[in-house]
Amino acid sequence: MATLLIKNIHTLVTMDETRREIDNGGIFIKDGFIQQIGKMEEMPSQADEVLEMQDHIVFPGLINTHHHFYQTLTRAVPAAQDANLFNWLKTLYPIWARMTSWEIYISTKTALAELALSGCTTASDHLYLFPNDSSLDDEIQAAKEMGMRIHASRGSMSLGESQGGLPPDSVVDSEDFILKDSQRLIEKYHNSSNGSMVQIVLAPCSPFSVTGDLMRESARLARQYGVHLHTHLAETQDEEQFTMQKYGLRPLGYMQSLEWVGQDVWFAHSVYINEEEQHIYAETGCGVAHCPTSNMRLASGIAPIREYMQLGVKVGLGVDGSASNDASHMLEEVRQAMLLARVRAGLEGASLSDSGASPIMTARQALELATLGGASVLGRNDIGSLEVGKCADFAAINLNNLSYAGALHDPLAAVVFCHPRNVDYTFVHGEPIVKHGKLTRLDLDAHIREHNQAAINLLKDL
Repeated sequence: MATLLIKNIHTLVTMDETRREIDNGGIFIKDGFIQQIGKMEEMPSQADEVLEMQDHIVFPGLINTHHHFYQTLTRAVPAAQDANLFNWLKTLYPIWARMTSWEIYISTKTALAELALSGCTTASDHLYLFPNDSSLDDEIQAAKEMGMRIHASRGSMSLGESQGGLPPDSVVDSEDFILKDSQRLIEKYHNSSNGSMVQIVLAPCSPFSVTGDLMRESARLARQYGVHLHTHLAETQDEEQFTMQKYGLRPLGYMQSLEWVGQDVWFAHSVYINEEEQHIYAETGCGVAHCPTSNMRLASGIAPIREYMQLGVKVGLGVDGSASNDASHMLEEVRQAMLLARVRAGLEGASLSDSGASPIMTARQALELATLGGASVLGRNDIGSLEVGKCADFAAINLNNLSYAGALHDPLAAVVFCHPRNVDYTFVHGEPIVKHGKLTRLDLDAHIREHNQAAINLLKDL
């Protein structure tokens, strides 16, 4: 049985029940799970492998609750740089329709490489179009090779333009095929056990790209197999107008009519959720994937994250699609979440000097969204914190860095407030995915060349 000792950690951030931050800490790992954690004097003296972390801060692996890996191929496309969501989608759909299995595979590795280098250990991806015989299997294979923990969402689009939906008919599938493929993927890949590396999620894309029948049948199938449900919701005012005109309901009301609320459901964005609906989230257990950079990039608005937190709504962070964020850096997303929440607080008249409970998001609250919050949203109790019995998923950053000069009086705050940088180590289930700042399972230079060529081919002759 393989053992690993992480020793002499400068600052160990546990995110456990008491939110311990331990000086000169240690972690003893056996077969991918944490066996002991605490002060160095409490640790065993020997292990199969010992790693010195004297100058590092170690924190739980970050959890990405919403992404579209394939969009790394279409970052900063000129015609989509200054568009709102609906126009952005209409510009990019024809490009995405040209993808094959190869593009899905290589773009997944690109996104996971960026995520791993930013301290992410678990990623939920939302793949909702499958042109040219591509499949979710392509993504799952790439994640396996990268050694990353993944929640692979079998997305779908069935409501094309000819039926009143937003996407062109060329990128939608029949509902029979979608449901059969969803069942196939669950039976082939889904693993709900402690430490599982792959879980399947059913994720019809959005209210403007699937029918109500597909939403209902997807929910029925997911609950039959005990898998989670995910979709975009209330991202923009355009979406709100769409559901009001087509169904006579606000987006959340439409979801309620389809039995799409509950502990097994989480929504991406949830920007336009009013006070009454926020309480429905809290009462029914719906989760939220907050994507601050994407919401700013597409001028979608600012989600009411402080209100969600105060009500006890489950909230995690997502980098969202790499064509609506143009990056996949989870530590940057932690910082953006904190800063954007402060912008919203300022717009609502909150003062930074108010006494009592702070009206603004703190660095520790922001990091908690990306760790414990993400685990809660994904329905997992084996990740999100560093505790005995949980997965040995963590990241480490050397504090002797220009970015943190002058900030070492509070190392945790330093990694959130200061300029986001890549991590020095990322471990998933006790295995190094990033070591000394380098990916261990990917020749990055060669991969970047392949990825850039794939992106050029997609845009060629358009």
